[in-house]
Amino acid sequence: MEPDGVTFFILQGLSSLGEKQMILFVILLLGYIVILGGNSMVIFTLTDPKLDSPMYFFLANLSFVEMAFTTSSIPKMLSGFLSDVSIISVPGCFLQMHFFSQLSITVSAILTVMAYDRYVAICNPLHYTSIMTRPVQLLLITGAWVFSVVFTLPPAIIALLRPYCGPNVVKHGWCDLSSVRRLACADTSMDNIVSLSLAMVALLTPGSLILTSYALIGVSLARMAVTQRLKAFGTCSAHLTVVTISFSSASFVYISYRVRIIVAVLYTALTPFLNPLIYSLRNKELQESIRRILSRSSINILVMQKIFSFL
Repeated sequence: MEPDGVTFFILQGLSSLGEKQMILFVILLLGYIVILGGNSMVIFTLTDPKLDSPMYFFLANLSFVEMAFTTSSIPKMLSGFLSDVSIISVPGCFLQMHFFSQLSITVSAILTVMAYDRYVAICNPLHYTSIMTRPVQLLLITGAWVFSVVFTLPPAIIALLRPYCGPNVVKHGWCDLSSVRRLACADTSMDNIVSLSLAMVALLTPGSLILTSYALIGVSLARMAVTQRLKAFGTCSAHLTVVTISFSSASFVYISYRVRIIVAVLYTALTPFLNPLIYSLRNKELQESIRRILSRSSINILVMQKIFSFL
């Protein structure tokens, strides 16, 4: 069902910045390239048979979702910086709205799954391999996707079914749900209640489960020797760092209009940008795998050069 009277939306974004938009364009473009390159490297590296463990399986899924999450908004924002008016079709707007919200919650859900994985590894090390089997891993990842769909699809459908008769200017860098809802030619007070309720559950549930996992991990660490404690903490330090950055940056999104958009843009790119760096810097196995892959790539390039030199 297409909104009445409106065939497209105009994304206002940060057009009020004038010439400063190009500075943000360059920063965002470079950040997006690093996000795609860094997360692709992580996924490619995790095909190494030596990294065949649940933790790396979940990390590969997280990297994939992070790339999809940024791709749902950043390319459209970049194209908007290069044109006087950034236009998006009605179907495109609502698809972007849904996937942006869904993938954002999927990231939180996968971080929750990774927290549970760390809990099992530290608190039940003897039963870890029997608990975290491949079917269980797939079930947890599927559950993360289902969880995100259940809590983000209804608000997007409700927004789509509302009549839109103008104006059609979305005061955001992408089709943000709350920004589009303000353009509806109908009472949306009930929509706001439904969206807020679902958003609270979708955000508080992963947060509560992650806190519970680390509380239990903390209890187990208190019973260990110092060397065991340091080793166990090292296995979850990268994940804990990512969780802290992700949830703390998300808490600053709902502030004044221009600042809110800038913070929202940074939030969209910050965690996906930092994830590969944090995990590669804090994980020796991942570092060694990257070195092996780069070494093989260098050897292959030299071999190809020699082959072509003989032709």
